[in-house]
Amino acid sequence: MPTKELWTLGSPHPTQCAGVAEQAEAEGFDGIVFPDSQGIGGDPYVAMAIAAHVTDRIQLGTGVTNPYTRHPAVAAGAIASIQAESGGRAVLGIGRGNSALAFLGLAPVPLGMFERYLARVQGYLRGDGVEMDRPAEGMRSSKSLALGTAPPTSRLQWLPRPEPKVPVDVAATGPKVIDLAARLGDRITFTVGGEEERIRWAVDTARAARRQAGLDPDEMSLGCFVNIVAHPDIHTARDLVSGFVTVMSRYAVLHGETTGPLSDDNKKVLRDIRDSYDMTKHTRAGTAQASVLTDNFIDSYAVVGPPKDCVARLEALFACGLDRIILIHGSPGADEAEMAKARRYLVEEVVPALR
Repeated sequence: MPTKELWTLGSPHPTQCAGVAEQAEAEGFDGIVFPDSQGIGGDPYVAMAIAAHVTDRIQLGTGVTNPYTRHPAVAAGAIASIQAESGGRAVLGIGRGNSALAFLGLAPVPLGMFERYLARVQGYLRGDGVEMDRPAEGMRSSKSLALGTAPPTSRLQWLPRPEPKVPVDVAATGPKVIDLAARLGDRITFTVGGEEERIRWAVDTARAARRQAGLDPDEMSLGCFVNIVAHPDIHTARDLVSGFVTVMSRYAVLHGETTGPLSDDNKKVLRDIRDSYDMTKHTRAGTAQASVLTDNFIDSYAVVGPPKDCVARLEALFACGLDRIILIHGSPGADEAEMAKARRYLVEEVVPALR
């Protein structure tokens, strides 16, 4: 794989995922991630299975799943199945949960639960025996309902060999999750925006955590999610990117306090996003949460403007120590004609220039 991987975000809709994956591979992307949010999209594992059979090269990942809606054995079994079907192209992207949990009336999972989940899902993916949870009251077997002698641990007995282990890619924003990801993940994808200072801070935090844990910082792949619209008209670019910028930037203030280096003006914008956020209009342009964005905030948090400027920004982010960037293009609800034009600038000018 190239040292500078460019990934894209795809729709997991059952009638769209095949075409989306074929298009992404033809456009030269190295990977595609499918969101795991049952309230607003199709199943990402179905999407990846379909994508595996219509592509030959592109990597396939969840972008991202969470520890609540899928038991670690179920998530591991699903992504290991994709690994086998795709010939080793699967990645398990995971975070603490956002829209998938919000549409169930739930908050992101606590850090301790996330840590236990990561340890368990890694065990399943290695083929290890994983200590089973204590059954909930009413779920314990009785003599009359016993299913036989239970094994001391749970494992994926069918896990194929010698398939390479599926890498676990942890989406991380704050220092505590970055620390956890550096210790228990195989990859980290930062959700801190596209500002160089913030990327350097996140990279330094991850590398320090690896060293403190006695692990080699150079052995972990580091990436980031970046909102991008390449368009010669900066005002149009800002409009097109605005909806999804609110999604990705909100992680930095989701729990009340902002994380990482930020100007006072940008801290205020983040608090305004948090206070005005309407999950029923998640990702969309022209919303109340998008209206609080300032030009300076968009220009710092996202990569927008003429293609040559976008290339320079992305090159600078790679130079901060990243080897992978997941590009989130535009926003649902934005002008479709201008979105199509911006997509052409992205795949015809920006992506080739980074090769």
